[in-house]
Amino acid sequence: MIKDKYSEFRPKYTITAKLLENIKRITELVTQLNCRPLPRVVLMAMEREARELSSHSSTSIEGNPLPLTEVKRILKHRPENLRDTEREVVNYNKALESLNRLLRKKDIILDLKMVLDIQKQVTIGLIEKTRCGRLRNEPVFINDPGVGKTIYWPPDQKDVKALLDGLLAFIKRNHGKIDPLILAGIFHKQFVIIHPFMDGNGRTGRLATKLLLASMGLDTFNLFSFENYYNRNVGRYFEKVGVRNNYYDIKDKVDFTDWLEYFTDGIIDELLRVSKELQSAALTPKTTLRPYDKQIIDHIRKHGYITDREYSGFSKRAKATRNKDLNRLIDLQLIEKKGKGKATYYKLKEK
Repeated sequence: MIKDKYSEFRPKYTITAKLLENIKRITELVTQLNCRPLPRVVLMAMEREARELSSHSSTSIEGNPLPLTEVKRILKHRPENLRDTEREVVNYNKALESLNRLLRKKDIILDLKMVLDIQKQVTIGLIEKTRCGRLRNEPVFINDPGVGKTIYWPPDQKDVKALLDGLLAFIKRNHGKIDPLILAGIFHKQFVIIHPFMDGNGRTGRLATKLLLASMGLDTFNLFSFENYYNRNVGRYFEKVGVRNNYYDIKDKVDFTDWLEYFTDGIIDELLRVSKELQSAALTPKTTLRPYDKQIIDHIRKHGYITDREYSGFSKRAKATRNKDLNRLIDLQLIEKKGKGKATYYKLKEK
């Protein structure tokens, strides 16, 4: 049994053979994905689809009835007057876009301010402003609609901040010491147990978990949606991530092992889906090389570079069309532009 002796938060879990095998498999899949050269157009399309799927799945888990097709339409057209169900998916998508931008700019530290900012992003316009970006200051109860009664009493509001601070301190202190997948999994479940907000706990917890995975080296963050795995069987997800009875009666008895196995199962499932999608996406008309694309690349391989004038010498395509052809190969990350004006030329992009 593993315990952190330096923190008041001491999660109990066992490194089972299944958990160890899952971590090894995830490492292999991530390495394969990260080493695969992908055209920019493919990556952009995959990132957009992953945000759409995550926005749909994470809000669907919380009861949002909008189908994926409707979510895609809303995120594409961004109507001005939004119903609450539409605002939920727009908010979640905006939060994902914001986190993606942050990850590109700098190393992210998951602290209390970051958690509060995420909750504010997903709930703005849906609940009272006084509850957006603020920890709860009143009691909450978790009901099971199936049986019509309360099944879980989270910690008192007076203890919420200390418990959340303890969880974040545990994550920070053990970064680089405990496997990042285990840390992210522990964070996810303990966040749900603490239930720090009046609303938006699930969406905030899942976004913060994705942020943790990305900041710890899971570079496929932009492409995968583990929310999709949970949404396919919401009942099982709630059974695994949640607890029952009064927090103070069960807080020292929670074992994270079963959840960690399920958590890593979900990441494997989603990485396999992404890998399959990337394989098929690479063969679409948008990324398949056309005869004149191959002529350009063959010329560069033979002579080291190509100019527009040289391209016009063996192609009857108009100048504007030739520019589109060259820019397309740049977007596919196959060639790069050098020089300026009349001295412009193109060469193969260095790997």
